[in-house]
Amino acid sequence: MKRQQPISFPFCGNRSRYGLADSRRGTTGWFLLICAVSLPLAGCSRHVTAQPNADDKAADVDPQPDQKTADPQPVKDQQVAENPFPRRVPAPSLDGDMEWINTGDPLSLRKLRGKFVLLDFWTYCCINCMHVLPELKKLERAYPNELVVIGVHSAKFETEKLSENIRQAVLRYEIEHPVVNDADMVIWRRFGVSGWPAMRVIDPEGKLIAGHGGEIDFESLDQFFRMAIPFYKRKGLLDATPLHFDLESRHQPPTPLRYPGKLLADAASDRLYISDSGHNRIVVTDLAGKLIETIGTGRVGRDDGPYDQATFDHPQGLALQGQTLYVCDTQNHLIRKIDLAERQVQTVAGTGRQNRGMWPGMDQLDFQQPLQEEKFPQRWASSPRKIPLGSPWALHVHDDYLYIAMAGPHQIWRMSLDEESIEVYAGNGREDIIDGQLVPAVPPQLDRAGFDGTYSSFAQPSGFASDGQWLYVADTEGSSIRAVPLDPGQSVKTIIGTSELPGSRLFIFGDRDGQGLLKTAGAAFNFRLQPDASATSGPLLQHAIGIAYQDGQLYIADTYNNKIKRIDPRDQSCRTIAGTGQAGADDAAPTFDEPAGLSIAGNRLFVADTNNHRIRTVDLSDNYKVVTLSIAGLTPPSLPRRGERGTLVP
Repeated sequence: MKRQQPISFPFCGNRSRYGLADSRRGTTGWFLLICAVSLPLAGCSRHVTAQPNADDKAADVDPQPDQKTADPQPVKDQQVAENPFPRRVPAPSLDGDMEWINTGDPLSLRKLRGKFVLLDFWTYCCINCMHVLPELKKLERAYPNELVVIGVHSAKFETEKLSENIRQAVLRYEIEHPVVNDADMVIWRRFGVSGWPAMRVIDPEGKLIAGHGGEIDFESLDQFFRMAIPFYKRKGLLDATPLHFDLESRHQPPTPLRYPGKLLADAASDRLYISDSGHNRIVVTDLAGKLIETIGTGRVGRDDGPYDQATFDHPQGLALQGQTLYVCDTQNHLIRKIDLAERQVQTVAGTGRQNRGMWPGMDQLDFQQPLQEEKFPQRWASSPRKIPLGSPWALHVHDDYLYIAMAGPHQIWRMSLDEESIEVYAGNGREDIIDGQLVPAVPPQLDRAGFDGTYSSFAQPSGFASDGQWLYVADTEGSSIRAVPLDPGQSVKTIIGTSELPGSRLFIFGDRDGQGLLKTAGAAFNFRLQPDASATSGPLLQHAIGIAYQDGQLYIADTYNNKIKRIDPRDQSCRTIAGTGQAGADDAAPTFDEPAGLSIAGNRLFVADTNNHRIRTVDLSDNYKVVTLSIAGLTPPSLPRRGERGTLVP
């Protein structure tokens, strides 16, 4: 099932005019439709059109007649005489032979007549798509009877086309709206989408009225619907009858661990620390699996305090320094510090809001005045508690610094352990796989020279390991393994991956052992015209998230290939050591299901086997024997059940 590829691949993420995540996500990003003329959408790679393809089926449309999200304010019934969307057009259909998730039956726009429908085009690998999901959840709770959100999953990676993998992502991200598997990008083409994330809005009469490309916040969405709703309400076109959907989460048995993302094994203390991401807590065991304690209540939040009162929001990466355990509190966009001796949790970096393009040091500038170079700070750094973070995913301590894989802005940051400063250490913020100097002297938002090929670029870095001289990075969206020098005088290089390709470096992936960087098998010009992994030589990975180092060898969680691989950085060789490529949880003929975290203690490689809700071990001294770690006595946290939308009533 091969997707028809355009000359240029879809774009993943946000771009401002400088190519970075745009921090000004107002309603100016929405374009009110909308006829068959093409319109540029922010964050997309080409112009799009609201006109469906000739072969696509349009929706049936009746003839047209002449912030607190937990407690939303009612929409006022304004006296709106004319439809605010005079150029609206019939929306294309959602029909087709596609699988639906979070609903008992396929949905159609005719079934949803009387509701606003927001289509969220996403792919579950994409950090920008992940950022949109909590904003949509707030929106759904603000407009439970006026709005239906439908996720249109249009996959980037091959493994993302499988409905079971999408179902796992829906559960992992706690999505509470229907999702359709648009594996062949049929709905994508009908609605003229060209990049992730993207949105289209359909009014209660089945007409396409608005579109947006890139990330957006709840406040902008809320402002849009407050503007849009009054006309339809006044005309009696809104159907406020509650709809209920058959959510996958209602059919899941409880598990002791829930989508564990990262882990840290420490031989010296005989401790294993597990980010029990889906349960919003840290689980502590010994290396044999004996339960020691849990840190956090399991409730989503960002409360500091003792273990039994602290809260997290889907934590990921961990780093240990003496009696201090650092935690990526990923969906809170925070770094937390756990004092293991005093049994206390404390926030040390971040504001609790997502960073939307602000580099450390930029908080010292007065953007109300003309920017002058002589007023730039001598050092682009901020106080860690005063600058927002962007989905921190992995951590590593070296000397006096905590290094942070900042997946959202595609960079490596570092914080001084005295918690006095935080700065960008590597990456110019462009989502790509480019080797070069660590970081430009001035943020590229202020000097676009920082985007030339001199400086390094990353693509959703999500895993760290180190030999003391290099910080090895699982650079996930580029399916590459990078090496960042801990000596600032050296440059970033790629060990395995796409950095030498002439283009499409985020879209060449696969499952192939081998040696060396990827090279094009033919002319670079031909590869640019029709990029394809089969036109390359060298090892291929697919969205690798986890990485560990021991004795001169790197171990990789090749996440979307369901494999564990070994890389020798000296000769850049890569080979599979465990996993068949098929999703599963077998120890005898080892199988995994999207493993995401790795850590080594002694001769054992500990694996966070995320979709299996398990911890596995690989014996590095015994032919890579795989064993599932049993954690006796571990139970899910006891929490009150959230209010959810139940089975759809046709």
